[in-house]
Formats: sequence, C-alpha cells, structure tokens
Amino acid sequence: MTRDWSRLAVAYLVLAIAGLIGTWIYNGMAIAEMNDFFTDLRTSGPAVSSITVDLLVAAVAGSVFIIVEARRLGMRSGWLYVVASALTAFAFTFPLFLAMRQRRLNRVATESAG
Repeated sequence: MTRDWSRLAVAYLVLAIAGLIGTWIYNGMAIAEMNDFFTDLRTSGPAVSSITVDLLVAAVAGSVFIIVEARRLGMRSGWLYVVASALTAFAFTFPLFLAMRQRRLNRVATESAG
C-alpha cells in the first residue's frame, strides 16, 4: 500500500467495488432473463435488488463520510445523522448533513477572515 492509500481511502475503494459487483450481478440477471427494467421495478425482479444494493452501498459510504467529516470539522454528534437515517431516510439525513456541514465551513471561513 502506498502512502496515498489511507485506511479510509481503501474502505471507500472496497465499497466502490462492492457496489459495482453487487449491482452488476443483478443487472446481469435482468439482462440474462431478458427482463424489462421498469417492469421489474413493479414486480420485484433483479432490478429492485440492483437498486437496493446501489442505495445500500451509497448509504454506507455516505455514513462513513458523515462520521469522518463531522469529526474533522468538530461538528458534535455526527453519528446522529446516521441513526436518524434509519428512522427517516438517508435521502433526508445526508443532504441535511451537507447543509449543516456547509454552515460549519462558512462559519470557519468567516472566523478565519475576521
């Protein structure tokens, strides 16, 4: 492992590979079965499994990012966004975290400029 590959970088790379393999297994099944992607969405075919893997891997990578970035920026309780995603939706908590992160970055920029 070179010096540019931190444990976090490797973890993200592993998630990327898992996302590629996981989604394409189900995409391959859909192609082999000659399924219509949009019909599968209504009838729970391989397309649904592909989307599930896709969203799950993205949510795990995003959750890791939330925790690491919150710690880096000194944002308290970053883990609450991850917990809240299980209670609401990652589609809600991840953009919420990004909004709070941007507020923090703006505050840091303002404090360092003034």
